Amino acid sequence: MTPVQALIAKELRGYFVSPIVYVVGAVFLLIFGFLSYLYIVFAGAQAIQLMQMQGGTAQINLNDLVFRNLFASMRFILLIILPILTMRLFAEERKLRTFEFLMTSPIGINEIVAGKFVSVFLVFLSLLGLTGLVPAVLMLFSDFDWNPVLTGYLGMALLGALFLAVGVFASALTENQIVAAFVSFGILLTIWLISGLGALLGDTTAGHVISYVSFMEHYDRLVHGLIDTSDLVYFGSSLALMLFLTHRVVESARWK
Repeated sequence: MTPVQALIAKELRGYFVSPIVYVVGAVFLLIFGFLSYLYIVFAGAQAIQLMQMQGGTAQINLNDLVFRNLFASMRFILLIILPILTMRLFAEERKLRTFEFLMTSPIGINEIVAGKFVSVFLVFLSLLGLTGLVPAVLMLFSDFDWNPVLTGYLGMALLGALFLAVGVFASALTENQIVAAFVSFGILLTIWLISGLGALLGDTTAGHVISYVSFMEHYDRLVHGLIDTSDLVYFGSSLALMLFLTHRVVESARWK
């Protein structure tokens, strides 16, 4: 077992012996299920209305009425929930005074940061995988195009990875887990609100640059079933930047 794998296993054990992952997971799945139910009921009401107007069988687009709205709504849920998952990663190490032991262990800072991030990302992917029951069950009762659904899940995975990377960075800044969660939430909310400034500037160079910095338009394109190279580059470079900043913060703490 490599040092990174050992660290990932340690972090996963820490998550699953703690009630946090169960509470967060239950809330996440409950909200996802509730929103799915609301959008499915709305789609059913639309179908009934169309049947009454047309006097026959109504054809509705579940991708537009259910999944697109569902994925768009989940970005705000991720904004609130994911900082809670990451707040303990480095902050708890500092509080328990095991951070110094971690820094003096025979494992590099790259491996430490990678292990911390991968462990929480695996937890998130497991929760995301459980939500796949919704389209799987819905497939038994109605037809829809799976491609936009899979693209939407790709968008949620990439957005979640970015949010988690920001959370890991915030956790490295402090030993207080609550402060780490609020710092992570504040950074993500600021990046979200930047998209509004880009919209105000309109079709200008500054407007395009500011809009590109925000994750909103990149995620929205994936939710609409569009895979653009620029969006993948955005998520990849943003993820790399946040992990690099985390590396610098952890490295600076070694010499204090």
